[in-house]
Amino acid sequence: MKPIDLSQLKVYPLAERDSMAGIEETLIDPTHTPAELSPANRVHVTRCAADIRAARENGASVMYIYGAHLIKNGAHLLMEKLMADGWITHLATNGAGVIHDWEWAHHGRSTECVRANVATGTFGAWEETGRCLHLAILAGALKDEGFGQSVGRMIAEDGVTLPTLAELERQTSPAHAELFQAMRQHNLAEGRHEISHEWKSSSVLGNAFRHGVSLTVHPGIGYDIISNHPMFNGAALGRAAGMDFATFGGAVEGLNDGVVLSVGSAIMGPQVFEKSLSCVNNLRLQANRDIVQNHSFYVVDIQDGGGWDWTIGEPPKDNPAYYLRFCKSYARMGGAMHYAQCDNIDFTHHLLNELSK
Repeated sequence: MKPIDLSQLKVYPLAERDSMAGIEETLIDPTHTPAELSPANRVHVTRCAADIRAARENGASVMYIYGAHLIKNGAHLLMEKLMADGWITHLATNGAGVIHDWEWAHHGRSTECVRANVATGTFGAWEETGRCLHLAILAGALKDEGFGQSVGRMIAEDGVTLPTLAELERQTSPAHAELFQAMRQHNLAEGRHEISHEWKSSSVLGNAFRHGVSLTVHPGIGYDIISNHPMFNGAALGRAAGMDFATFGGAVEGLNDGVVLSVGSAIMGPQVFEKSLSCVNNLRLQANRDIVQNHSFYVVDIQDGGGWDWTIGEPPKDNPAYYLRFCKSYARMGGAMHYAQCDNIDFTHHLLNELSK
C-alpha cells in the first residue's frame, strides 16, 4: 500500500485556530484554597508528603510522572513551586504534555475541537507548534539534549540558534545530518530563530530548565499533533526520546527509599517505568548490587481503580480491574503502591500545601 506524503500537508497559523482555553483563565493560583479532599485522600496526601520529606533527606529521587491533562487543567504554578522548593528531582510526561505546555507559553491559548477539526483536516495542522518543537529537538540534539531539555531551553531562551549549513556538512553524526536535511528541505535560515514565549513564567518545561530539574518526554510516533506537519521527523523524535529514556533511568537508579508519583498518566507512566526499572535492576545485578527497593508509589487518577482494593494484591485475570495498566504495573514494581482516586489538580495542590507546612 502506498504511504501518504506527509511533506505535502497544509498547515495553518496557530492564531487562526479556535483554541478552547486561555492560560489566564486556566492557571491555578497556589495561594488559593484547593477543593476539599475525601478522608481517604487526605491520608494519602499526608503519607505522600512524609515519604517525600524522608526521600529528600536521604538524597533519594522523587519522580513526578504526569499526563497532559495536568497541564490542560492549569497545574503549572503548582509544579513550579514544587520544583523551586526542591521537592521534585525528576519530571516526566508524554508528547501532549509538552505540546500544551509550549502552546500556553508561546500562544497563551491551547486545546482544539478534535471532532470538528479532524473532519476538516485541520486537527493538529498548526504551523508554529510543529515547526518550533521540531526546531528545538533538532537543535538540541547537537548538544546531546533530549526532548524535554531541548524544548525547555527554547522556552527559557526564547528561541534556538541553528549552525550554518557549511558547519553541519563538516560533521558526520546522524543528528547533524537530520538538521542539515531539515534546513535544506524547509528553507530554515542559519543563525538565530527568535521564538517569543510571553507566558514562559508559567511553563513547566521552561521552569524545569531554569531550576535544573530533569524533565523527560516519552512520546509515541504518530501520537501527537506534531506528526501532522511537513517537518515531522520520526528519527529526530526517536533520538530525543531515546536520550530521555536513558535520563529517566538515571532517576530510577536513585529511587532507593524514594517516591514515584504517577498523576493522570494511564499508559505512558506505567509502561515507561516498568521497562526502566528492569533496565536499572539489570545493571545493578551485573554490578553485584541489590535491586531498587524501599520505594513508594502514589498513583492518582479519577477512575475508581476498577473497584478493586489494590492493597490486597493483583486482581484475577477475569476481573476487569486486571487490565487497568496504571494500577497493575505499579503494583508489580516492588515497594508500596498507594492508589488515590482523586482529581490531579486537587491532589497536587494539597500535596504542595502539606509540604509547605
